[in-house]
Amino acid sequence: MTETLLQTLQALYRENDEMLRHTYHRSLSFQDGLFDRWERAKRLGFGDNTSIYNSAQVFGEVSVGACSFIGAFTILDGGYAPVRIGAYVSIAAGVHVYSHDTVLWSLSGGEAPKRVGAVTIEDRCYVGSQSVIACGVHIASCSVVAANSFVNRNVPSRTIVGGSPAIPIGRVEGEGSNIRMVFD
Repeated sequence: MTETLLQTLQALYRENDEMLRHTYHRSLSFQDGLFDRWERAKRLGFGDNTSIYNSAQVFGEVSVGACSFIGAFTILDGGYAPVRIGAYVSIAAGVHVYSHDTVLWSLSGGEAPKRVGAVTIEDRCYVGSQSVIACGVHIASCSVVAANSFVNRNVPSRTIVGGSPAIPIGRVEGEGSNIRMVFD
């Protein structure tokens, strides 16, 4: 029975992968290619027209607004405090958003408590791939986090941050189709 199930799943994967490559020019992991991202977002109570890859992990209290994108292999950890993500937000692949950390707890041999804090990412923000958003951070509207950044401080509206730890490296100017990024 196990071998039959394995063969069935392998055949399903090959068929689905072929369709995805032919139709969309992409090859995805089995779970991300098989399950509907928009349906999952709906089941999680996220906003209309929002999608979340099946490989993304969601813990605890997480809310996401309309027309947002949660990429593959992300972690949204609202297990200790809420994580709130607005509308028209792109969370790229591999981003981790944490509502807690245990650094001081580990360093103190368990004597210091873990840090806990809600995370808010307001409307119209972009968080680049492989970035980490620390607990307690508030990213204001229309801001950009560059890829591979560690954000451990609040980000003002219309600010571009990057690095580890992230620092301001530019600003967002304009509106609508005239919006642009200006780097320092």
